Amino acid sequence: MKLKPVDSISGVAPKDFLKNYFVKGHPVIIKDFISKDSACWQKWSYDYFKEIAGNEKVDIYGREEESQNHAASPPIGRMTFGEYLDKISAAPTEFRLFMFNLLKLRPELKKDVIYNDVTGGKVLQWLPYMFFGGEGSATRNHFDIDMSHVFISQFQGAKRIWVFPNDQSDLMYKLPYNFHSIANLKTSSVGDYPGLEFLDGYEAVIHPGETLYMPAGWWHYIQYETEGYSISVRALPNSVSEKLKGARNLFVTRYFDDTMRKIFSDKWFHYKINTAKRRANRALKKRG
Repeated sequence: MKLKPVDSISGVAPKDFLKNYFVKGHPVIIKDFISKDSACWQKWSYDYFKEIAGNEKVDIYGREEESQNHAASPPIGRMTFGEYLDKISAAPTEFRLFMFNLLKLRPELKKDVIYNDVTGGKVLQWLPYMFFGGEGSATRNHFDIDMSHVFISQFQGAKRIWVFPNDQSDLMYKLPYNFHSIANLKTSSVGDYPGLEFLDGYEAVIHPGETLYMPAGWWHYIQYETEGYSISVRALPNSVSEKLKGARNLFVTRYFDDTMRKIFSDKWFHYKINTAKRRANRALKKRG
């Protein structure tokens, strides 16, 4: 697996960002996507979050290897938001909050974030999601079901993110009718998954105030270097074909997979695994 560092930019004009990154589908770290004048930099902390929403019940997510047959991993438990923040502050843990919408629960928080929209208005600022994780936790390798462009901004701690173009899906051992791979990019062996040796992607480590732009449909494997949290916003895909693919994923593919899993259970899962491996072997043969 080859990983190149992601370039960083700041002060970029929307026309230049669209031309050099958005249209070309090239990942980049943006240093000033969240304005330094945003109130969040002074107001937000775990203590503040516990004060305004500490009693809210939240779903907790853990290791995802045990739920490979699901398009989205099911939660492993529930606790209050305050209890969760105390837990990730105390020691490393694999516990994460997935697409936790604190900004919907407390909409006044949206006013605390000022975006420097480098897309000239394409970013859906009204649809932010927060992601929390303990030190050492990680998401499984996946791409977003709606095929949107993603801007993930770090607010506390550090994240290491590996990103890959969607055309490497077969080498990823992508499960058909799902949006994740069965291989773990960090722990799976090349002996078991030889396609991993030929992956060619990028590595970014983002810290507070930095935003990673991930082009539409790109794979990403997110690792929490420390405990922390980020906010993700998105922009719609560029092309009609990407929009149609995202709509098909959302409204057809995932429900078809749910139905087949209910009917055929483990047989369906084994069929998908075998198909993923067969496609990877075919991709390897094409490489010579």
